[in-house]
Amino acid sequence: MISRLLLIGTAMAATSALAAPRGFTVEDLVAMERVGSPALSPDASRLVYTVRSTNLDKNKGNTQLWMLDLRAPKAAPQRLTQADASSTDPQWSPNGDAVYFLSARSGSSQVWRLPLGGGEAAKVTDLALDVDNFRLSPQGDRLALSLAVFRDCADLACTKARLDAQGKNKASGKVYDRLFARHWDTWADGRNAVLYSAPIDATGKVSAAPVSLTGSLDGDVPSKPFGDQDEYHFSPDGKTIVFAARIAGQSEAWSTNFDVYSVPATGGTPHNLTAANPAWDSKPIYSPDGRTLAYLAMSKPGFEADRFQIMLIDVASGKARKLAEHWDRSVADYRWSSDGKALLASADDLGQHRLFSIDVASGKVAALTGKGYVSAFDAQKDTIVTAQADLSGGAQLYSFKQGQDSAKATQLTRLNAAALADVRFGEYEQFSFAGANGETVYGHVMKPWNAKPGVKYPVAFLVHGGPQGSFGNSWSYRWNPQVYAGAGYATVFIDFHGSTGYGQGFTDSISGDWGGKPLEDLKKGLAAATEKFPWLDRERSCALGASYGGYMMNWIEGNWSDGFRCIVNHDGVFDTRGMAYSTEEIWFTEWENGGSYYDVPQKHEQFNPVHHVKKWKTPMLVVQGDLDFRIPTAQALGTFTALQRQGVPSKLLVFPDENHWVLKPANSLLWHHTVIDWLDTYLKRPQ
Repeated sequence: MISRLLLIGTAMAATSALAAPRGFTVEDLVAMERVGSPALSPDASRLVYTVRSTNLDKNKGNTQLWMLDLRAPKAAPQRLTQADASSTDPQWSPNGDAVYFLSARSGSSQVWRLPLGGGEAAKVTDLALDVDNFRLSPQGDRLALSLAVFRDCADLACTKARLDAQGKNKASGKVYDRLFARHWDTWADGRNAVLYSAPIDATGKVSAAPVSLTGSLDGDVPSKPFGDQDEYHFSPDGKTIVFAARIAGQSEAWSTNFDVYSVPATGGTPHNLTAANPAWDSKPIYSPDGRTLAYLAMSKPGFEADRFQIMLIDVASGKARKLAEHWDRSVADYRWSSDGKALLASADDLGQHRLFSIDVASGKVAALTGKGYVSAFDAQKDTIVTAQADLSGGAQLYSFKQGQDSAKATQLTRLNAAALADVRFGEYEQFSFAGANGETVYGHVMKPWNAKPGVKYPVAFLVHGGPQGSFGNSWSYRWNPQVYAGAGYATVFIDFHGSTGYGQGFTDSISGDWGGKPLEDLKKGLAAATEKFPWLDRERSCALGASYGGYMMNWIEGNWSDGFRCIVNHDGVFDTRGMAYSTEEIWFTEWENGGSYYDVPQKHEQFNPVHHVKKWKTPMLVVQGDLDFRIPTAQALGTFTALQRQGVPSKLLVFPDENHWVLKPANSLLWHHTVIDWLDTYLKRPQ
């Protein structure tokens, strides 16, 4: 069993003696500065990174670039950009004399170059369309960039003219003849994300019209909705670009067959390097010497949560091999070490998200970080920089040398220290128990910020989504246990069967069994936590979850109906038949239920919450983003109708401008206050 009990905030409180201790609030959460995108200079002497702040008046975030001189440990961070518009995606020039970045400060999203020897940032691109993401060649003489275009247009001006004409058209109807008609939170408008290449001249600007690299391939590069420049890279000599794309045609909405392609950087016919694999291939990166191409590969077509295995292709022979084949973790992100002898890779691991080093020759895997969540990292020379968070606070940047114990890493940033100096965070601990099939299952508990010995506290029982995900030792700006700890609640959250980081077999075990082993784990986990931690008041508990967690709230409502005093259901599946015919990524429902609904309806219906509505009696708060096309609004309306029709106390909170997540600051405040008030009503106020 892994156990950790941490009391956070005491040291900072000593520096703020005049401020009375207090709990962490949602206002604190929304106002926090967020660090990300660490990018080391080629000589590892400087670090550029992003900091996102929140403007509550404008109800949006703003991201700017900062730089640290790692040669001067006591040097203060230097802010590089000052514009009202965000500046993101920093990339260093090959000789370290400038930083390239993406910004809409001129009115449209373009690539900019900031010289570090003095002077103002200048546009590198001035295109008719927004640049969605980009990558600079190793020689600094070319850009790869992604633009949303109509494929039948001969140039960018054609796409711009067509968009302008659409904006003037008084008729709003759209005609579709294939899926995706809509994806994530956006209706299709006929454009695709196309990868282009363009040369940069001596003045530092793009000197010719961008050339399409994807040719007639019918797919988005990078992929939608979350793909970015990690899905394409230059070769070390700058002559070739490799990228990942799903070329699925009419089957795009039910296929996970992405392939890795190579194409000359100046344009040409893309060559499919992974045609033999009908599953997902992605994130290709050349080794520093250009002799080996690494990429991530799944083995099960149609399964988006399959293990991502690192593959290596010998460029000269084309022969491929698996790296660390018996290491049963799924890689999220990776980089080559500067000497090309190892790959640095991040992956979920027993409730943490660690950084690992994998020896290319032997496949030997070594953990570089311990507890916590590595959300981003970079490496140059012998220096590694990580953005790392845990349940006690948001991500901060750390640096350490390869071969050094990361426990001795140097902390580079201390964002939010002053703003949260008087805050006391909740103590937390990981525990384990025998779950379904007697297998070891892990979970976490967290105390209220002001917990006192001998006192029992009401419980917020959090259930993660995915379902192939993890509620581990990480920091979230949506479902954050510290918000509940700050409001006086204990929290319990379980990594049930289906969670990631415990081996692919454990992850696979939820498919076809949504209401089986996971529910058993949740029941046994809450019972084990209550027995082990006497400060948990089991009689005063509410269950909360989103996405699959929201599905589980509906399933609990009918199959653990005496378990809780109240329930919070965010974007949860209510009717699996309706879900099968209305969600956008059809491969998900078909894999999880063993086929299409019309082929195997009995499998879709086996764990359908709609069949247990008659047993519903627990008060439920239902939350829905109206732009959620993954679990559409009709699912929430069905849930709310079933509750209201039977007289079960219930409320419906709808966000017309949010998708599967609540992202806008004002909406986040409303969401949290509504949820906490719902818990207070049933766990703290007289009934």
